[in-house]
Amino acid sequence: MPRRIAVEEAFVTDEIAKEWGKALSSKFAETGFRAMGASILADNPGTKMVHARLTDLGAGRIAHMDATGIDMQVISITSPGVQVFDAVTGTALARQANDVLAEAVRRHPARFAGLAALAPQHPHSAARELERAVGQLELRGALINSHTMGEYLDDPKYWPIFEAAQALDVPIYLHPREPAPSMVGPYLDYGLYWAGWGFAAETGLHVMRLIMGGVFVRFPKLKIILGHMGEGMPFWLQRIDNRYRLGVKIGAHGSLPRLPSEYFLENFVITTSGVMHDGALRLSLDVLGVDRIMFAADYPYESVEDGVKFMDGTPVTEEERTRIYSGNAEKLFRLPAGRERAAAP
Repeated sequence: MPRRIAVEEAFVTDEIAKEWGKALSSKFAETGFRAMGASILADNPGTKMVHARLTDLGAGRIAHMDATGIDMQVISITSPGVQVFDAVTGTALARQANDVLAEAVRRHPARFAGLAALAPQHPHSAARELERAVGQLELRGALINSHTMGEYLDDPKYWPIFEAAQALDVPIYLHPREPAPSMVGPYLDYGLYWAGWGFAAETGLHVMRLIMGGVFVRFPKLKIILGHMGEGMPFWLQRIDNRYRLGVKIGAHGSLPRLPSEYFLENFVITTSGVMHDGALRLSLDVLGVDRIMFAADYPYESVEDGVKFMDGTPVTEEERTRIYSGNAEKLFRLPAGRERAAAP
């Protein structure tokens, strides 16, 4: 079996979790964050177990990796990260979290790599923190949890972050969170704000705003990673192009130099996190090609065992399996190539 690198594996610091509690007590807390907070900070055995796994960057995490057959995790801040705080608090907590993660990577360089947490609330500081995280801490990119207080990264005020990422040649993982305050209302019923639907709807909207807002015209080499088999985007590309052409024709919006799908196929990479379905993977392979898909287990929120079982058994070629499991991640994150595994777990 090829080496298994899982690239959407979450952590949090106790300091960030404590500040979440304070933020949730404020009357200004976002409605969606308040709904999520009732789950992520609930006082029950399941939530406590998840929190213990999120904060463990040592022996416990590695033991779980060994038991489930994961050779390396690319670790990143869990949703909503630092994006629910004021700019000063968010920037300080992101820097501290990056120091904690970098130290864990230094202790276990064969098992861990990391993506930086950023606070888009202060774009220029976030850009400088990305430069520090990559240049000094040797992290491999960054993760941003979709909207920041209802604002999206297509706003040019956030583009210093993209400018830094392109200059450093590192990717940004655009990770989901609950829908923004302007759209969350109908999602609050039936738990639709959660990962079953709201996360993908929110992140897919963010993707379309980036494309239609000209981000990739300005930053043609920027790489964005999407989890959960591309948040449904590979399925929609043909229709997006079809309706985009109509929109240009009737004057509903302006024209881009290229079709929306072309930017998606050029600037986005997706992962398998939380989607264990042969048909979804097959469609993604047909639309994107094998070089733009990576394996992710979504620890500790999904069953790593099920994710590995799916990827081991899904009907793809062994070359495709190897690229998805490790080859593409090694290339994108510039990870040292590892030896093949001796056997399945």
